[in-house]
Amino acid sequence: MNRYLTQSLAIAITSLTLLSSGAAHADEAPFLKSLAGNWSGKGTVKVRVNAPTINVTCRFKSDTSAASLALDGKCTSLAIFSRAISADLKASGSRYSGSYVGAGTGTAGLRGQRAGDTINLGITWAREVNGDRKAQMTIEKVGASGMRLTTIDTDPKTGKPVVTSRIDLRRS
Repeated sequence: MNRYLTQSLAIAITSLTLLSSGAAHADEAPFLKSLAGNWSGKGTVKVRVNAPTINVTCRFKSDTSAASLALDGKCTSLAIFSRAISADLKASGSRYSGSYVGAGTGTAGLRGQRAGDTINLGITWAREVNGDRKAQMTIEKVGASGMRLTTIDTDPKTGKPVVTSRIDLRRS
């Protein structure tokens, strides 16, 4: 009798684990879908932590599926600054991984997870930026029709975090 109880518990626990991991994956679909579409807005960019802030205007197209997000866009500032920016993310439950292009150092790796309406990502640059290869990025859903993209790096002289870009977008 004890053997049957143990087997039943093992089957129940396995079933719950499989169901909960499937539910976690399915939960990302509505969130990702809410980020789909065309976006435009303004923000600021610092090419390096000690560089002056540049005001930019940006446009993005966001394609999503139940488990992925692809952002492609461009930010410009008169004749001073123009940069293509893209991020491709895959979701596995609330965890995300993928790539980012936009810092001028090559393709960077992204890895992190979603908490509420924000995907918090660690960036691993293709080569050293601001004294190391690490930074942070957030992709945040703001209300029903807003999105905020933020990157934060560390000032190598002070060790303090510096917002190197913040772009506020609205669905267009």
